[in-house]
Amino acid sequence: MERPNTAWTALSSKRFLISSWPWRSYAYLLSSVPVGLLTITLLIGAAALCALLSPILIGILMMSAFPLIGAAIGVLERWRVRLMIPAGVPSPHAAITSGFSRRARLTFRRRERASIRALGYGLLLGVFIWPLSTVFAGLSATVLGVTLVTPFIASVDEVGMGPWTLNTTVEGLIFLVAFAPPWYIVTSYILGALAGAEAELAKALLGPREEELRRNVAELRRSRLDLVDAFETERARIERHLHDGVQQRLVGLTMTLGLAELDLPEGEGRRLVVKAHGEAEAALADLREAVRGIHPRVLVDHGLEAAVREVADRSPMPVSVRMSLPHRFSTPIEAAAYFVVSEALGNVAKHAQASRCEVEGWVSGDRLVVTITDDGIGGATLDGTSGTGLTGLVTRLDALGGTLDVSSPPGGPTRLRMECPCRLDD
Repeated sequence: MERPNTAWTALSSKRFLISSWPWRSYAYLLSSVPVGLLTITLLIGAAALCALLSPILIGILMMSAFPLIGAAIGVLERWRVRLMIPAGVPSPHAAITSGFSRRARLTFRRRERASIRALGYGLLLGVFIWPLSTVFAGLSATVLGVTLVTPFIASVDEVGMGPWTLNTTVEGLIFLVAFAPPWYIVTSYILGALAGAEAELAKALLGPREEELRRNVAELRRSRLDLVDAFETERARIERHLHDGVQQRLVGLTMTLGLAELDLPEGEGRRLVVKAHGEAEAALADLREAVRGIHPRVLVDHGLEAAVREVADRSPMPVSVRMSLPHRFSTPIEAAAYFVVSEALGNVAKHAQASRCEVEGWVSGDRLVVTITDDGIGGATLDGTSGTGLTGLVTRLDALGGTLDVSSPPGGPTRLRMECPCRLDD
């Protein structure tokens, strides 16, 4: 049987009275008493201090920090409400990136609507909720506790229980058996309903609203896109540095060595210069290949289709490219698609034992779709265990709201499919 996840589902269960839910209700209501007293004391004390310091304006400035008290109350109450809502209540506060200073974080948190609502809940808790919990849960627990010890008290002294007077242990036991179970049953359902109502109130005021959930998701996606943009910017900076700096120096070095080679007579010195010239040209070729892999210039200048065709032309196997793209896409999208194709073709050449490969790209609705298909041996995966090395690209696409799937049964063929939104500002 599935366990109840709220007080209301527990109340409708036949096993309510023998479950932990009645005791959860007692614990939740009784714990409201010290928390409520502490809350109202803190709020009254803070208000009094603000009033005392208001003539020198410090008090007025301190009043703006009251929502922060509400945020702290919300943290405590979301933890305590787990007694009645085991799954917990998600925080409605937006995530704050690590780039914010402490003052900026406090200012942002103070201005949130969730902090204001939590402050309002704190006032309700301190003025109404804890006295109500004291009356119902306190009275019920006191009566139940006295009833349980009635046989011991009646054995040494006379006990008056309503219209009855108990003088012996037997009379106390009879009263215990006759009164305690009905009292426990009735009060358990009453307190369960009251605790459930208080928990739902806490969930309504301290949990996220729909618009806040949408905002948090948007903030999260925006922060991930910012990271992707920063990554692409850094790649472009490195590419420019290598292309305009290191590569030009190597070009100058090879030209100088070439001139020296022409001027030197035959001998050991000329042989060493010729060898150095060859090493410099090899280093220059390696650097150009690395620069092309970091941030290909053709992708920036001519777009995704031209960059994919260039990668296909460099492949050691025949690669057919069929792409129908109506327009250019934003830099992160084009870069992600390019590196998927580049990595996939590299893996096909190294591991697939394929004789041919096909790359297709098109726009379906509001999504860019790119597929890479080969006739190799299959068995490719996205976890890196088969040498595909596409795990990082999966993370990159996920940040853009895209997906990367592979179909590669043993014996082939292998088909890699990438989907990504055409726009990032939706």
